[in-house]
Amino acid sequence: MSDAKTAHRYGFWPSRWSAESAAAASRDFAELHAGHGGVLWIEFDPADARSTLWFHRTGERRCLSPAGVSLRSRVYEYGGGAFCVTTEGVAFVGEADQQIYRQALDGEPEALTDCATRRYGDLQHDVFGDAILAVEEEHDEAGVLHRIVALALRDGAREVLVEGADFYAAPALSDDGHRLTWIEWNRPEQPWTATRLCVAERDANGRWSAPRCLAGVQGGISLQQPRFAADGRLCCLSDAGGWWQPWVERGGQWQAVEDLPVARADHAAAPWQLGACSYLPLASGLLLSRFEQGFGVLLEATAGGERRLAEDFSRFRQVAADDEHFYAIAASAERSSAILAIERASGAVSVLAGGSVALGESDLSRPQALRFSSGDGEAHAFFYPPRNADCRIADDEKPPLVVFLHGGPTSACYPVFDPRIQFWTQRGFAVADLNYRGSSGFGRDYRNGLRERWGVSDVEDACSLLEHLARCGLVDARRAFIRGGSAGGYTALCALAFADAFRGGASLYGVSDPLALGRVTHKFEADYLEWLIGDPQRDAERYAARTPLRHASRIGVPVIFFQGGRDAVVLPEQTEAMVEAVRGNGIAVEYHLYPEERHGFRQAAHLAEVLECEWRFYQALL
Repeated sequence: MSDAKTAHRYGFWPSRWSAESAAAASRDFAELHAGHGGVLWIEFDPADARSTLWFHRTGERRCLSPAGVSLRSRVYEYGGGAFCVTTEGVAFVGEADQQIYRQALDGEPEALTDCATRRYGDLQHDVFGDAILAVEEEHDEAGVLHRIVALALRDGAREVLVEGADFYAAPALSDDGHRLTWIEWNRPEQPWTATRLCVAERDANGRWSAPRCLAGVQGGISLQQPRFAADGRLCCLSDAGGWWQPWVERGGQWQAVEDLPVARADHAAAPWQLGACSYLPLASGLLLSRFEQGFGVLLEATAGGERRLAEDFSRFRQVAADDEHFYAIAASAERSSAILAIERASGAVSVLAGGSVALGESDLSRPQALRFSSGDGEAHAFFYPPRNADCRIADDEKPPLVVFLHGGPTSACYPVFDPRIQFWTQRGFAVADLNYRGSSGFGRDYRNGLRERWGVSDVEDACSLLEHLARCGLVDARRAFIRGGSAGGYTALCALAFADAFRGGASLYGVSDPLALGRVTHKFEADYLEWLIGDPQRDAERYAARTPLRHASRIGVPVIFFQGGRDAVVLPEQTEAMVEAVRGNGIAVEYHLYPEERHGFRQAAHLAEVLECEWRFYQALL
């Protein structure tokens, strides 16, 4: 039989999966809540870079957001918790002004707040106080302050409930409205290093008691996502045992859940954004999502054991429930992100939105989990081989490699359909998505593997990954590229400056000067560099040794840069200084500035252009 496929060089495969197709497939979901007899969610469309609110009820699915309205919180810059369900409809944060609006399901938005110096996020509805609870961020001449406030739904009257700590998150009420819980922490900690779980009680006159700290007083543990069970028990995710696992309050004591099957695994990602919901207390147990070697699973845990749900999916970001269904934002290796409704009785899964299959089986590159030695430990990644139904390789050629580096750096990559990765594999590149040491989802020790080692351990993992893949005969080590955004861009630049392993690379709004970043970055990350590298004064030599800008002369391969003009995390000036420094070596450099983009590109045209430009850039180096 003859092979109908055409022989092409790796990296030059023709594909119908265009950069525009990949950008359009970046449509995604952010949050969801059950309510009003159905489920509501936020949907992001890169076509107009707008996040809109949608409502699904049996026989009905519609967008609630009027033209021009977009939902997005910018508390801590990364936002989250941009809407909640109320008795009459919803309350949400408007992206344009960061104010709270109320809206009936069949009505128009009405402003609830009006203060240009304040932002809001992590919205919760207080039924008993007829108010919206929120994390408030105030910017004034004295600096940036955070607190938890209540805003009356009738007139927007504001009451400060809790203040004094540097940061707050996750306010939640008991079903009877008598107890309020939240997470707080102080500088220099991050929410994934050390936080406190606090509560207050409301008396018959509606006044709140002085706060009490229930867990985290001694520091050293990270707590997140507190919520009350229907019987009043307070649950929370704690990493006191080395993993973010559910703990529960019993008899005034905090203890790990022992009457249910709970695995030694992370049941949440690092809380970079507000409003996360990766588990729920149920009358008979817990609805849990967790990570198993980087793969997400969803299950119902009861005293009788575990029941796995929606097993065709490999990541679950948000969960909700009503009497008949569990709901989740989920993704898999085969299809785009989706809103799922799962029948509680039968486990049957329905896709309410998203979940499209963009590529056929013969075109789809699936993730292969990798675990490989690096330094004095090991690291994790997902490998995607080249795949294109119309193309085959010529002779014994090995494919070029693109190493993807996630941001954070305390974030993670996941084994789900990523239209950008498929763009590369369709063109004859292999892709390795790296969860370097410091990534979340693999326990506290792994997350702490980057402490004071940023620019060292992550670079070591990237180089070890390339060596591992080359040793296995999966890639051509002479034609490997490295790319990343934000913190991933820093790792990419460090790898290009301090290791002789890659043929070229890309920095998307990447950090090139940590000290410059520390001088201008926002409050949420103001002390993060001390954890990642060290004290800027005491460890000045360490900073100097790990600053790509100071070692630009050591970069001897071409680099392409992408930057947002309105980026408040990595300012354009930082990237432009790096561009000029590398150009000064006589090295080929490209620089693309997008004046209206922030830290992380959102507009479809720009997402497509970045892919196309980066591909052409690497093609020229093959």
